[in-house]
Amino acid sequence: MAEAATHRLLLAGTVLVLALLLWSGIQPFDRATWIMETLPAMIVLPLLWATRRRFPLTPLLYALVFLHCAVLIVGGAYTYARVPAGFAVQDWFDLARNPYDKLGHFMQGFVPALAARELFIRLRVVNGNLWLSVLSVCVVMTVSALYELLEWAAALAMGQGADEFLGTQGDVWDTQSDMFFALIGAITALVVLRRRHNRQLRTLANASGDPHGLQ
Repeated sequence: MAEAATHRLLLAGTVLVLALLLWSGIQPFDRATWIMETLPAMIVLPLLWATRRRFPLTPLLYALVFLHCAVLIVGGAYTYARVPAGFAVQDWFDLARNPYDKLGHFMQGFVPALAARELFIRLRVVNGNLWLSVLSVCVVMTVSALYELLEWAAALAMGQGADEFLGTQGDVWDTQSDMFFALIGAITALVVLRRRHNRQLRTLANASGDPHGLQ
């Protein structure tokens, strides 16, 4: 029963992501930026399907992964500095720049923190709640730093052509604030979703006989 529900969730999320990819890829603002921004979604979908039987994830993590994919795809379609919803938020709060990219970096912390936590628990990598949280945050900050290095490499390789991918909007502290929002996202996920995540890990372990579930 639980396996069927997981399959339905995976199927529904995949249809949503593929539909968004199709919509965003028809006429994106900048094709190279679209490819770079949506590539993670294109990579993660086959991985989720390849591991769905041997190592199914919790419904919470599946849902968050699909949500993160949606954020990436929308940013790829318009470029982060031009997402219409971001302009609306900018006007509401009288901000100096479109803040959609900060949502992207918040999600870059929020989702990987839960993913790292789930893997650490189920593979029995870490013992103790404190170290579990600390190392989950460390994974997020590593991912965030690697992404900023990727942006730097893109800037060196593409010159001015990388501006749309970087999305700094003239902010000299953009790299630091991006990593800060990823940190906020990670801490928020671990604080707000820890108990719900634990319940789903127990349910997954009981339903599937997974020996690596939360004890």
